[in-house]
Amino acid sequence: MNILVTEWNAPNGLELLEKEGYHVRYDPGLWNSPELGEAVKEADALIVRNQTRVTEALIGTASRLKAIGRLGAGLDNIDLDAAACRKIPVVTAGSANASAVAEYVIAAIFHSARRLGEAASGVRSGGWPRQQFTLHEIGGKTLGLVGVGEIGRRTGAKAAALGMNVLGCDPRLKDGGDAANTEIIPADLSRVLAESDYVSLHVPLLPSTHGLIDASALNRMKPSAILINTSRGAVVDEDALYEALAANRLAGAVLDVLSHEPPPEDHPLLALPSCTVTPHIAGLTRESQAQISEIVSLGVISALRGQVNR
Repeated sequence: MNILVTEWNAPNGLELLEKEGYHVRYDPGLWNSPELGEAVKEADALIVRNQTRVTEALIGTASRLKAIGRLGAGLDNIDLDAAACRKIPVVTAGSANASAVAEYVIAAIFHSARRLGEAASGVRSGGWPRQQFTLHEIGGKTLGLVGVGEIGRRTGAKAAALGMNVLGCDPRLKDGGDAANTEIIPADLSRVLAESDYVSLHVPLLPSTHGLIDASALNRMKPSAILINTSRGAVVDEDALYEALAANRLAGAVLDVLSHEPPPEDHPLLALPSCTVTPHIAGLTRESQAQISEIVSLGVISALRGQVNR
């Protein structure tokens, strides 16, 4: 059987597939190549990250396809209905990168509160800017979570351990799920936006969440607040965010995701010192990627074995 991997994958997962006797075509740039449509015709399994658009048309081209592996958790780049019509299982890594993303959010909070990189640059350039960097402690501040799944829950636990107050907007806080047994205080979106010093987004990209953080939502946030987005770029109205930051109606933003990745060089948000943009790395640690690669490879192997047995 042929396994097509169109984006970066940790070596351990590839080795598992090869040990199973599969022929693995590993081409981490194929997602952005016109050759993708031709290559997928020979694939019994397709393994992608978040850049490959697994559309109905692509699935229709792949007549041999028996499994799709997603190296991560979000599924907005995969046409799930088209896969279901073909009875093609979609294998994900579940919450394998949840700790990595939670740690990124805490790092973003510290980055915004203390600005160590800027302070160090001031010293390196000959200054000693102590007063400029007399900033904030995070103990006693409020973190607002929009979405309290596994990542949100872990983020909230880490923030609470640092002495932060944690608000959470998610039905799972009230229905007796795991998130209900935490230090996260249930709140609606309006309260989260109005009371939080840091607002962190942890929702999937759905029609109901597209543009969720729009001009109206941003206007409800404190002028001193920081917005952190590790979910999907389109959850935030980037034009409205630019206007809020440029007018100092919002103190800052840390964005690990954008609507279009990578962004054009002239993307307005990149010109704002108050906006930190990182290249979709929140879930990218050596530990998480090795675990994700193993989980997805084993899931694809199981799916292919099931297909053969039928």
